[in-house]
Amino acid sequence: MNPGRDTLIERALARRNVTALFAALPLLKELDQAQLAEITREVEWFSLPAGNALYTAGQPADGLYVVVNGALGLYVAHPTGGSRLCATITPGETVGESEVLSGRPRGATAITLRDTELARIPTSTFESLAATNASVLREVARIVVRRLDAVQRAESERPAAPRTFALLPADGAVDPTRFGRLLLACLEGYGRSELITSGQAKDRTSHWFHRVEQANTHVVYVGDAEPTGWSRLCTGHAECTLVLAHADTDPLTWRTARQAWIHQPQAAHRPMELILLGNPAHNARELLDGGDFQRHHHVRSPADVARVARLITGRGVGIVLSGGGARGMAHLGVLRALSAAKFPIDAIGGASVGAIIGAAWAADWGLRQVVERMRRSFVDSNPLGDYTFPIVSLSAGRRVNRLLRREFADLQIEDLRLPFFCVSANLTAGQLTVHQRGSLWLWLRASIAIPGVLPPVITRGAVHVDGATLNNLPVDVMREMIKGTIVAVDVGADRTLQSEMELTEMPSLWGIPRWLHRNRRRVNVLQILLRSGMINSMATTTAQRELADVVIKPPLENIDLLDWHAFDRMIECGYRHASQNMPQYWATLTRNTGERP
Repeated sequence: MNPGRDTLIERALARRNVTALFAALPLLKELDQAQLAEITREVEWFSLPAGNALYTAGQPADGLYVVVNGALGLYVAHPTGGSRLCATITPGETVGESEVLSGRPRGATAITLRDTELARIPTSTFESLAATNASVLREVARIVVRRLDAVQRAESERPAAPRTFALLPADGAVDPTRFGRLLLACLEGYGRSELITSGQAKDRTSHWFHRVEQANTHVVYVGDAEPTGWSRLCTGHAECTLVLAHADTDPLTWRTARQAWIHQPQAAHRPMELILLGNPAHNARELLDGGDFQRHHHVRSPADVARVARLITGRGVGIVLSGGGARGMAHLGVLRALSAAKFPIDAIGGASVGAIIGAAWAADWGLRQVVERMRRSFVDSNPLGDYTFPIVSLSAGRRVNRLLRREFADLQIEDLRLPFFCVSANLTAGQLTVHQRGSLWLWLRASIAIPGVLPPVITRGAVHVDGATLNNLPVDVMREMIKGTIVAVDVGADRTLQSEMELTEMPSLWGIPRWLHRNRRRVNVLQILLRSGMINSMATTTAQRELADVVIKPPLENIDLLDWHAFDRMIECGYRHASQNMPQYWATLTRNTGERP
């Protein structure tokens, strides 16, 4: 392994030439040797483990800090509570200049994102230099402007994907090196990558680690199954920690044995994800409750490892399926075309009928089984046929409940092989609710609760109805869920409810038979309620399409929202449309992530 060329700062440290170190800093580059020598005499050197605060917002400024190795994150208060990362300070950069010169308290909290070596220049020393050197003031002004730009970008952009990872086995039964090698093979497709074990890193200095990370696109550190010094060092150098556990791990053992060392200060303010190895034992929810994990992954094959590699490096592919009643069966054709082209699907979610099909795909049923189950549930039976006195809805909802429970049983969303979400409209709170955890059948039932057609789902004091009423194409939800390429499949009806009849009132009860005979091309109450439930989200759908990288919209203009008997025709339409445009989809994915057919 050749870490590559040293930086100016590293060469200065290697020669123990502290004066050269400061001369390499942009802030001090125009000072003469005497002034640099003065700084050298006054400077204070120290190390700070990952996850510790260098200073907090509101504290008085005690000096200017130089990051020699490691990284600092600057956090500011978020309007809705908590804090958000607004800037990252990397080796060779300084922090705290503006507060030192202005005399104001610290405007942000500085947290070490990794084990970090720093140098502190006292306030008095820096003030003296600034008073006699206009170049220092000019550089401070440039730094402040860059930081303000970074803060503004942080409000609209997501943080960069991590480059360094720590693998921590939950117990001795997990082989982190084996998983690490599989992961490394995937990461090497995105650039130079290296796997670091304790044997390779023995007696190495922090500068060696820094050079390794500078020379590679990705670095994977393999930790121990116990809270050793090496494991702490791994998490200290990692921007993301991956905890490895068998899927059938006993939740009680997990909570009691692992909490002592998984939650270490050095892991604070950085993502921690759970990798569940082997066939799911339907206990992912309990394992997730035992740790503050940002995300979890089910891994049973090399293809799953490739998916993990894409997701953790910001190259994930998310599929969003819209609602659209019977037209949603076209989703099956699109998924068939994507699968045939080996187009990756790393996460899936949707609204209404799109949520049901997405859940079936995330459950890894396979295309043939998904098609068979959807045909059985929607074509061979009439799930809305259990009409009731319309106090709350036209349908009692019992048939829909039975078919969802029959198909999805007691599955939890956390147990699905792919990351999944569905949405419902919370009428109590007046907002969209995103469901990524909990009972799958229940939240699918909420996501398809068309107002007036199906009863709402009322649970925990909240009333939930069809998510399509607020957002029929929730691309924004997927954007928050993963970083990467988002494909939106829109089968919603832009204009399908048409009639040639003239109507302002209905005839009397005894006149209805003659009216029905005369008006053969008429609309019915189900069509009206279904279309009304989606019309409020039409403007939202237009905006959601703009958020997607790829929009797939099969030509379904002549298919009604309730035409379930067009099942095979819709699948074929979705398949043909997606297949014809597949080169465009791959071109976008290749441009965004480097993935190739």
